[in-house]
Amino acid sequence: MTTKTLAITLGIIFLGFLPPLNAQNTIYEPLVLEDVKYAPEDFGKMWTFDAIPTQRFEDLYEFKVTEEWLEDVRLSALEFSTGCSASFVSQNGLIMTNHHCVRGLLPGIQQEGENLQRDGFYAEKMADERPFPNIFVDQLISIENVTEQIQTAMALGKDDEAQVKLRDEKIQELTTACEEGTGYKCRVITLYNGGKYVLHSYRRYDDVRLLMVPDVQIAATGWDWDNFTYPRYELDFAFLRAYDADGQPVKSPHYFQWSEKGAAESEPVFTVGRPGNTDRLLSMAQIEFHQQYRNPTILTLFNELYQAQYAHFQANPDRQAEMLSQLLSIANGRKVFAGYQLALNDEYLMAKKRDFEKELKKRMNQDKALYTEYHGLWDKIETAAEVLNNNYVGYFTLQINSFSSPAHLILAKKLVDYAEQMELPEAERAADYKGEKLIDTKKGLVLQALDMELEKGRIQAHANYLAKVLGKNSKAMKIIYGGHTGEEALQYIMDKAAVASPEKVSALIEGSPKGILEALSPYLWFARHSKEQLAVLGPEIQGAQNTLEVQNQRLARLIFEAFGTEMSPDATGSLRISDGRVLGYEYNGTLAPAKTTYYGLWDRYYSFGQTAYPWGLHERWQKPPAGLDLSVPICFASDNDIVGGNSGSAVINRNAEVVGLVHDGNLESIAGSYAFLPEENRAVSTDSWGLLEGLKYVYKTERLVKELENGGIR
Repeated sequence: MTTKTLAITLGIIFLGFLPPLNAQNTIYEPLVLEDVKYAPEDFGKMWTFDAIPTQRFEDLYEFKVTEEWLEDVRLSALEFSTGCSASFVSQNGLIMTNHHCVRGLLPGIQQEGENLQRDGFYAEKMADERPFPNIFVDQLISIENVTEQIQTAMALGKDDEAQVKLRDEKIQELTTACEEGTGYKCRVITLYNGGKYVLHSYRRYDDVRLLMVPDVQIAATGWDWDNFTYPRYELDFAFLRAYDADGQPVKSPHYFQWSEKGAAESEPVFTVGRPGNTDRLLSMAQIEFHQQYRNPTILTLFNELYQAQYAHFQANPDRQAEMLSQLLSIANGRKVFAGYQLALNDEYLMAKKRDFEKELKKRMNQDKALYTEYHGLWDKIETAAEVLNNNYVGYFTLQINSFSSPAHLILAKKLVDYAEQMELPEAERAADYKGEKLIDTKKGLVLQALDMELEKGRIQAHANYLAKVLGKNSKAMKIIYGGHTGEEALQYIMDKAAVASPEKVSALIEGSPKGILEALSPYLWFARHSKEQLAVLGPEIQGAQNTLEVQNQRLARLIFEAFGTEMSPDATGSLRISDGRVLGYEYNGTLAPAKTTYYGLWDRYYSFGQTAYPWGLHERWQKPPAGLDLSVPICFASDNDIVGGNSGSAVINRNAEVVGLVHDGNLESIAGSYAFLPEENRAVSTDSWGLLEGLKYVYKTERLVKELENGGIR
């Protein structure tokens, strides 16, 4: 290459070069671990409504927060009984949340000839809004600091177990007194792992009705593949309505107005919702336990269950609509734990966690009072963590439950429970094993597998899981599956497991209990072995967990005393507000845009061959409708701090107007369970502008559109 050519080439490169995003960790520079330092931002920005960093908001966003603004925002937000977030978006009780927060409930309210998951639902008139049974939303009314009462009660305990017991008793006492005194629902929220406790009181709305959900294809475009990714192209929303005791729409003076054009790139925005759980305050000993034992074990289980579920899904194209929710649920868990493990295998993140613990110990050692109070803390944590390191995998793989275990194994467990009860004198048996109830119990001792093809896949998944976690040559694998995996393991169970034969099961029930308790049948042996081992391991695991609960509280108090409110508390399934901006980020050597548009929706559809899975479109979406401007944004990314439980959170601007609806984070956001890294951790939201355009031009929901635009029914 000549000098002139090189100059021209460099000129072209620099003309098209964008300024790099602010990042401590980049693919373009070598990572020097000793230079990596913790930052207060690592602990995120999930602010509680009784401790809002108002000066931060003013400094970063030139936004002076008032008490009136905070109260209005708090009372406009809702906590949804499905584990999601929600909010009022009109003065007539209109509620906004995600489609995936109600998706599993839809089959329960659909009428003959309907398929609400596949086709969606819209109530043309208010009288058509369809009740959701046993669903409610809670509105946070008040917050009271009860730290002193609970910590004083705990201090009376002589050991970790006693302190945990006294804490729980005091929490129950405070909760009961609050509910009896106010008539509200009440809950004690743990912050800073027990460094702070607050008592929340809630107004509950338990008459909730469905106004609209879209078809699942637009709400989950890309399905499990696009889950936890960005750029993203979907409208994941649902609209409900709360009704009062008289059957009238709730009158709500506090609600979020709708923003017609949403937020611009770099504009400050705030998410308001209830993030579920984070572990940002954990010690390195516990983080390493997660990295080496907990996460890999659970991830392996999810992966095997997913493979079985996905194979069954693919084999039954005519039933995919009914199978989709379960597939996506397992896929979500699989990707979450994959993200956890990806995060903890990241040297950069782990270096930041180690540096923080080093700094925390330094501050403790330099303060005589802190040293006197806390210097033995890490020894106790590390001793308890070592108990988990040595026992967790064995303990977890012994569990027999409907989520992780095939139905054949659950039947074996029930048979062992039955036999043990029947060896007791009738007066000493549990209620289900004597008198007339015994007849019903015996009738229930049958294989409860609704789909035998899926059950066969789950048997193979269980064998594969144990082989990968315990080893093919482990005693358990050899006895349960003859050391086999896959189809060979399935055949082994079908040939040798008594529970695979209804005739043998009947004979065991009618025979002596010893026939069950001494049988060499693989699953019966494992059910007995599991019960025996759990009786030994259970108390050890529980003792270690009790120690960690108490010591984590001490650790959090030390952090609180050493750093003050420099760090926000971990997520605890309670209402929070998080600040941020609409921002893109670097990924895979390129840039993700702050906003995606409707153009991308059809690009994905056609690029993947117009097939149903996973980027397919419902027939109403397969051709762009007249009037819809494809350059309108459909989704956006922002550096707000969210985790699971934030689904359905409103994204608002400084005027408390809805600019978006959180439905996910990117893959990098999963690391947020352990540390918030603002360089690339992004919340992913449906854009308010794109959502309204979809309602107008695709769904033609005139009544709903008017209510959103007007902030109420007029």
